[in-house]
Amino acid sequence: MANLKIGKITLGSCATNCYFVYREGETEVLFFDPADQGEYLYQALQQKGFQVGAILLTHGHFDHIWGAQKLRALSSSKIYAYKEEEALLSDANLNISEMAGRACTLKPNVYLEDGQEIELLGMKIKVIATPGHTEGSCCYYFEEAGMLVSGDTLFQESVGRTDFPTGSFSKLIRSIKERLFVLPDEVKVYPGHGEATTIAYEKMHNPFCG
Repeated sequence: MANLKIGKITLGSCATNCYFVYREGETEVLFFDPADQGEYLYQALQQKGFQVGAILLTHGHFDHIWGAQKLRALSSSKIYAYKEEEALLSDANLNISEMAGRACTLKPNVYLEDGQEIELLGMKIKVIATPGHTEGSCCYYFEEAGMLVSGDTLFQESVGRTDFPTGSFSKLIRSIKERLFVLPDEVKVYPGHGEATTIAYEKMHNPFCG
């Protein structure tokens, strides 16, 4: 099968990374965390020759979901999220969108289980629950390509903040050490903010996870 490719669009008030994953030569993509401006994202992908086949959320904070409703409507695709994030997605205070000045709630089409392996658009993804940044934070692992979409759990030489509702620093560090650092060293990590990194680099250089 053709190789998996990953693209990135960064936008919104928090410079959130939106990723799209696809097979080389294919036009349908898996879209992760529509940060804002769903119509802009839809049109930007169309200009690149892509169509959204499914939308996946790493967690429910406003800066990762503001564009989701519009993108779902325009693309007629389903939204997937980890089941433990249901409460946060449905509460504008918990997901900080009320405080950010644009209240937003969201009801995904499909709730996922920890450890569940799903196949979408011919791509296999493993759901890895990583509570800490929020109670329902998760990462998506493409074993075939050695890629991890990590949301706001793990950053290059940093970790997600835990001072918002449902956050827990101790849970976050446990999630990283027990759920992510057990992945192969060469796995490339694509975080919700900032630049990509690898599991090996973070094990060696992340000051929060020593």
